[in-house]
Amino acid sequence: MSMPTPPSTPLDRARAKAYRRLLPLLFFSYLIAYVDRTNVSIAALTMTKDLAGFTNAVFGFGSGIFFFGYFLLEIPGTLLVERWSARKWISRIMVSWGIMAALTALVKTPIHFYVIRFLLGLAEAGFFPGVIVYLSHWFPSRDRARALAYFFVAAPIAQIVSPKLSNILLKIGLDGAPLVLGLKGWQWVYIAWGIPAVILGVMVLFLLTDRPGHARWLEPEEREALEEELKREKAAQHAGKHMGVLEALRHPKVLLLAAAYFFIVTGNYGIEFFLPKILERWYSLKLDALTWLVILPPMGSLAGQLFVGWSSDRTRERRFHASMPIYLGAVFLALTPWSQGHLWLTIALFIGAITGLKAYLPAFWSLPGLFLSEAAAAGSIGLINSVGNLGGFLGPYVIGKVETVTGSFQGGIYFLSVSMAISATIIILLGLGHRTDKPAFAVDPLDEALVEPV
Repeated sequence: MSMPTPPSTPLDRARAKAYRRLLPLLFFSYLIAYVDRTNVSIAALTMTKDLAGFTNAVFGFGSGIFFFGYFLLEIPGTLLVERWSARKWISRIMVSWGIMAALTALVKTPIHFYVIRFLLGLAEAGFFPGVIVYLSHWFPSRDRARALAYFFVAAPIAQIVSPKLSNILLKIGLDGAPLVLGLKGWQWVYIAWGIPAVILGVMVLFLLTDRPGHARWLEPEEREALEEELKREKAAQHAGKHMGVLEALRHPKVLLLAAAYFFIVTGNYGIEFFLPKILERWYSLKLDALTWLVILPPMGSLAGQLFVGWSSDRTRERRFHASMPIYLGAVFLALTPWSQGHLWLTIALFIGAITGLKAYLPAFWSLPGLFLSEAAAAGSIGLINSVGNLGGFLGPYVIGKVETVTGSFQGGIYFLSVSMAISATIIILLGLGHRTDKPAFAVDPLDEALVEPV
């Protein structure tokens, strides 16, 4: 079989090099960020037993308060990526969040837990939307959903990798096992995952490149071709009325995208933070079995994100690629309470639910760039993400509070399912992201270029 030929044009060579040079580092950075944000769900399996007063309501509130800190600095952080330096800002974020994540090991009371989770949110604010804006500096619109998909899949891979590694750490000091440096397993979960964030933050400072014009790893003609392509797209967007940052933040479609993201994030983090506890409650599972089972649903979301990113770019259709996975996930989630007593049916339904909760992402985050550019897009992406992520407080809080009051997760699960359906409906009604006239399966030289080193 003949080997793929390298792309023939400077633009295609630049596109291929950008994929290989930038996305691996961003992928690993987001992987660690996601673990540091959500490893509380695994640590809580023993943490809440060791610390007095840590009910599910306390755990849900503390898990969610992260997103209030996140909210406060999200828009300023995203604008700094657009107007200053993505490399420096993302490096600062990662070093500070790594330190805050590790300090979670020192909490003793619910108040300590609330404060450190709030500070962790402040530290991480701007990373996720900042990377989305950063990728728009490098990838033309035809590549953007696929580039986003390669970045977003770090989240489900984090959910696949981290539970078993955290499970090993959780056994420190458990059931008579010796402590390490006087610390228990749940404390080491926070420390062990905080250190890589600091290391990666330093690497980002030296290895990330802010814009194509600064990239010494591109040939001069490649830099010029990529910059010209990006300028051409911006000029086409500016052909109509130019929109400033404040105007963009008030734009009805921006506000509706923020609302849609709020409702889907409500469902996402409600399930992510409580899935281990739900399975533990319904099936009285031991720690080893539980940490094997919780890695299965993210495998579905990994496949779903890659497919949606690929299919959405090929068809140039965003609206149904964003909304349909969410609708399907809402149906699967609503059915999970009826599956109690049948473990593998429960797992299958959670796989479907969590696939829907993640697969929509590449298509969804391609929507703002369809009607905004530059600082307006950066500010709007920050607004959508910051407002939307307040759902990361609501979801865990509601499911934890409902369980504490009623003794059951059922009502909270139904609430999350309805929230997801509202999100998908908003996306459908927005009218953005219709399929373009480009043939769905036009050959792209980049598809072959990514197979072979440049």
